[in-house]
Amino acid sequence: MNVPEPGPAGSGGGEEVEGLDALVDRLAAEQQDLIAAAEEQPAADPGAQRPAPELLAGERETLEGFLDFLRATVLWKTDGLSDEQASRRLVGSGTTVTGMLRHLADIERYWFREVLSGAPIEDVRYRWSDGHDTSAEWDLPVAAALAEARDDYRSATEQSRAQLGGREPGEEVRGGGEARTVRWILTHMIEETARHAGHLDILAELLDGRTGE
Repeated sequence: MNVPEPGPAGSGGGEEVEGLDALVDRLAAEQQDLIAAAEEQPAADPGAQRPAPELLAGERETLEGFLDFLRATVLWKTDGLSDEQASRRLVGSGTTVTGMLRHLADIERYWFREVLSGAPIEDVRYRWSDGHDTSAEWDLPVAAALAEARDDYRSATEQSRAQLGGREPGEEVRGGGEARTVRWILTHMIEETARHAGHLDILAELLDGRTGE
């Protein structure tokens, strides 16, 4: 019986090893292409995560939907700024991003605790002012913490939603010394929050160039 003689050392399987190397190189190249393609994609727009008002909802749900959309816009416009940026005075009035958040938080407390719920001023627990003189909302210490103001605004809006629970738009309330409807308060808060969201839009663009609806 003839037994084939072994070939030169190292000759067996050479083509298989070379094929494996080529495969590894190709997979690595494809992975780099995927990474590059992902980096070229535009970053996800955090503003797209805002809760859009329902198109076919009742009156109170529609009013609340627009108010919640604007509240989310306020947080979107202030996200990612440094404490120094958010405390920087860019206009003659001394308006700042952090000051605006503090103002909006105590405005929530005024309209939903003091006016809607009729709580006495000492029970409203204003955070940034005494409920009478609101100038302290804008009087910031050096590099005031933006995160603290954002967290407080979230807390204030959550409490506002709780105060609103079960109320109907046409219901009359008498807190704050005058009679008005729940509808009036919600409409006013939409106007107030939208106006200040526009202010924040301009301040944020001046601070870091961001733009968007």
